[in-house]
Amino acid sequence: MRVQFWGGVQTVTGSQHILKSGKHQLLLECGLFQGHRQEAEEINRHLPFKATKVNWCAASHAHIDHIGNLPNLVKNGFKGPILMTKPSVALARLLLLDSAKIQESDIRYLNKKRRASGEKPKEPIYTTEDATDAIARLEGVDYAQPRQLGPFTLVFHDAGHILGSALIDIKAEGQRVLFTGDLGRKKMPIIRDPVQVAAVDCLIMEATYGNRQHAPYEDVAQHLATIVNRVVNRGGRIIIPAFAVERAQEIVYHLKLLREQNAIPDIPVFVDSPLASRVTEVFRNNSAYFDAETQNLMDDAGGPFDFPGLRYIDDAEESKKLNYHTEPCIIIAPSGMCEAGRVLHHLKHSIGNPNNLILIVSFQAQHTLGRRIAEHQPVVKILGEEYELRAEVEVMDEFSAHADRNGLLNYVRNINLQKLKKIFLVHAEPEAAAALRAELMEMGVPEVLIPAKGDEYEI
Repeated sequence: MRVQFWGGVQTVTGSQHILKSGKHQLLLECGLFQGHRQEAEEINRHLPFKATKVNWCAASHAHIDHIGNLPNLVKNGFKGPILMTKPSVALARLLLLDSAKIQESDIRYLNKKRRASGEKPKEPIYTTEDATDAIARLEGVDYAQPRQLGPFTLVFHDAGHILGSALIDIKAEGQRVLFTGDLGRKKMPIIRDPVQVAAVDCLIMEATYGNRQHAPYEDVAQHLATIVNRVVNRGGRIIIPAFAVERAQEIVYHLKLLREQNAIPDIPVFVDSPLASRVTEVFRNNSAYFDAETQNLMDDAGGPFDFPGLRYIDDAEESKKLNYHTEPCIIIAPSGMCEAGRVLHHLKHSIGNPNNLILIVSFQAQHTLGRRIAEHQPVVKILGEEYELRAEVEVMDEFSAHADRNGLLNYVRNINLQKLKKIFLVHAEPEAAAALRAELMEMGVPEVLIPAKGDEYEI
């Protein structure tokens, strides 16, 4: 068995890896690359492998950097099934259609400019029709239930990252490979802890936080309450760029608890995203996947994702009105890296006021607006215009759904090191992967590799 790496290597976006056994190919994920607009378009538009040669696809979870280019895969001739857990299928249906609408909207805006300058119009990377074709190929599987795909036997285990996330356990040619996807943290709210797999020959492991340690999650409530009270006392608003899947629900969950404890005032909270509203409904319909604590909250009034003063905003005109809301409030809006969506308009109207605060609660990839804000760059460009960053910026890594350095190392420590032959580190910037590699080698892992795009290895 061989593995070839095409995306999500030496970067944290665009996950694409292919396992090969004889003439059979299993694609692990087909995510969208996020970064510089021109670079991202080039990478996402042109798949680096032949889609017609791929027999099957399996995805660890429904984040767009892991599934977002599935429509392009099908558009280019892929004919097989796309396996993921049942909650991931429900989320993927929403996210892929939303992504297609963004592709179509962005290209309409771009083509207006191209026509005005005499340039030929472009086509979107994929359309709503392409997304619908991809959705038709999605197949939901249960945790711990083996699925045979030619020479490959797949088992999905709970990865503890987001709702429905999975470690993909693969056997072929007498070898056992574990692909972590995005490995979650222990003792996080809403979802269960990651399943520990005890013995594999090869590990393809994410290393997003391979050189960083999260602040203790136990401190998250107090930290969030301090921020909210500080901003409310000076009459400002809080803008939270948050992914529509998991992070938006997690923020709402904590705000509900803080309100019930009278730890924060009763200010309006707006979740400004039709997608986040629909995703939250998927969460409500899949409570069997929650941890015990969150399941207990399902009996409370409104469950874990509703409370008095919380509004989910669908209508675009209602969204625009939020920019003229003069009282303190909290606005939660995608995208998590500030690269698209309604959050751009809220940032544009809030970034220049020092009474306001931008709360960063997710990893920010290089060359994204979110990264520039998190780095406190004095001037940032939003929707093509420059704005001075005068609002306060706070970064809360405590919310991260990724295992940190210690979490990753502990996961490997609990694998049989006598059986483990090699680890491939993916989904990480080079410094993070290099730091984690050094620790793993010191631990006694025989071979730890940091693949580059196109690298192929024997397992």
